[in-house]
Amino acid sequence: MAEIKKILIANRGEIVQRAIRTIREMGKKSVAVYSAGDKNASYLKHADEAVCIGGAKSSESYLNIPAIITAAEMTGCDAIFPGYGFLSENQDFVEICRLHNIKFIGPSVEVMEKMADKSKAKEEMIRAGVPVVPGSDGAVHSVEEGKRVAKEIGYPIMAKAAAGGGGRGMRLIETEDKFEQLFTAASSEALAAFGDGTMYLERFINNPRHIEVQVIGDSHGNAIHIGERDCSLQRRHQKVIEESPAILLNDETRAHLHEVAVKATKYLNYEGAGTFEFLADDKQNVYFMEMNTRLQVEHPVSEMVSGLDIIEWMIKVAEGEELPSQDKIKFRGHAIEVRITAEDPNTFLPCPGNVKQWFVPGGRNVRVDSHVYAGYSVPPFYDSMIGKLIVWGRDRNKAINIMKRALNEFEVEGIKTTIPFHKKMMENEDFISNNYDTKYLEGYKSLDDI
Repeated sequence: MAEIKKILIANRGEIVQRAIRTIREMGKKSVAVYSAGDKNASYLKHADEAVCIGGAKSSESYLNIPAIITAAEMTGCDAIFPGYGFLSENQDFVEICRLHNIKFIGPSVEVMEKMADKSKAKEEMIRAGVPVVPGSDGAVHSVEEGKRVAKEIGYPIMAKAAAGGGGRGMRLIETEDKFEQLFTAASSEALAAFGDGTMYLERFINNPRHIEVQVIGDSHGNAIHIGERDCSLQRRHQKVIEESPAILLNDETRAHLHEVAVKATKYLNYEGAGTFEFLADDKQNVYFMEMNTRLQVEHPVSEMVSGLDIIEWMIKVAEGEELPSQDKIKFRGHAIEVRITAEDPNTFLPCPGNVKQWFVPGGRNVRVDSHVYAGYSVPPFYDSMIGKLIVWGRDRNKAINIMKRALNEFEVEGIKTTIPFHKKMMENEDFISNNYDTKYLEGYKSLDDI
């Protein structure tokens, strides 16, 4: 394939600033698009060009495919980097890019289609030899069919939306007498959220950990992994702290997980960066949950332990370059990322507003990915994440100590953020001793609960 010279970044916020840095370091040109709500974003000055694509609402701008394609053609871009969220996994957008001879920096429509429907994805992974949670063979189309399958699987079970994400369209069903009510509620929620009420069933894994493997595939049939991440600390099914490696795993389980992820990447003929997400139980059994066919918010922890720039390799792969062999990737130390959001640390409710002071930590092995500055006004229209703080240490204890120091240096005034929450978590005995699961924050009501 031809060299990519100019890339439009079809996104907003910190990932745009992050992508611009790599694009510039590769000697390429970048184009940032923005909505009326983001007209004062700092990265608009750092991109080579900036184009307004519509109103503050996402539907008028960041989800407005004709406006984004027009901006790309108007500025002479030969590729689009989608980031995460918005159009990053939109199959129509990928196909429209192809029709306009603009390279989409990510996987093909065919692969996205296979992985977008979680019941179909599970079928694909079974064929690829990846361990999956015992459950229905594909979609469940009625309450009666669901009850029959649930009996075979054994209660408790999870009813999940085939097109779901972010915890929507999910219900834990513990007994048969509750099946119809909860299954129907989950299907209705999925229909409202995703326009698709199709459901599937899985055995409920008690006290699970959320482990994911970062992979990259190229157009020559090669694939590598960039280690695994533990993303178990979540609230409302949204990750808040991520780290790599996952110290929960023993060497045998870790090697097996890496092997099946690479095998599945090759099986799919996957091109670009992607993530296989797994649930791990207390006996080191791991089960495929879903694949994200895009870059992940938490990709920096994988970069910190591997020394790779994942966005750089996404671009290189899109240009047709071959990946290095797996033995060239060396992993060192431990990395932790905390998501800084404009939210009340007691309630996690969004707190948009004007940032009066913004002082970020520094020092060796400390990284801040953010687009915020003193005087910036956090808009109320989008996700509340305003930055990520990532640290690296020679081991997990050292990384935690560096994170403590960095969080104490972080100063934000004018809005509430989750920095106080993260400070308390770094002192939390369960976190320090790695004694928690995905449900750990379910009873959280305020900072006093940590």
